[in-house]
Amino acid sequence: MAKIAIVYHSGYGHTAKVAEHVRIGAARAEGAEVTFYKADALTSPEAGPWEELAAADAIIFGAPTYMGSASAVFKQFQDATSKPWFSHAWKDKIAAGFTNSGSLYGDKSTTLLQMATLAAQHGMIWVGTGMMPGYNASTKDINAVHNRVSFTIGLGTQSLTDKSAEETPDRFDLETAEQFGQRVAETTLRWVRGKA
Repeated sequence: MAKIAIVYHSGYGHTAKVAEHVRIGAARAEGAEVTFYKADALTSPEAGPWEELAAADAIIFGAPTYMGSASAVFKQFQDATSKPWFSHAWKDKIAAGFTNSGSLYGDKSTTLLQMATLAAQHGMIWVGTGMMPGYNASTKDINAVHNRVSFTIGLGTQSLTDKSAEETPDRFDLETAEQFGQRVAETTLRWVRGKA
């Protein structure tokens, strides 16, 4: 059994939708138990489900990219992790990250690098997408491929700014999110079994 936590912030519901599809994919891995935590409930080092996160085998971070960076609420969560940092509570846990924005690329790599740096500060083991580039040849349709912007460090999805969370991201980004969640869960299960 592997306990996987997804800690995310969502401003308008789009990133929450991506988080749900990451969870669906992670739950496909036999032996994975996946739990959601809203970053909003983890903005203070003194309050929130910090002990539950310390008991997780993996933490997947998720946030929208606003103005080329993770959302302010997610940054508050990052700062609040100083307490588990002092006690090495997350050391050697698996970590991964995802982000969503209105633009196809939209400087999402900056947000993913923030998450990877957070994981490195905690001594965690980072897992990328493991996916090949999605849209890199004229024979491919950008509207019908997985990993269309070719992120490797983490998952990047797009939500069109004039559509609600019920309508966007599209099914290809959501399927990519599921593949990503499954990869993180399977990697975590291998890691947990290897430690036993």
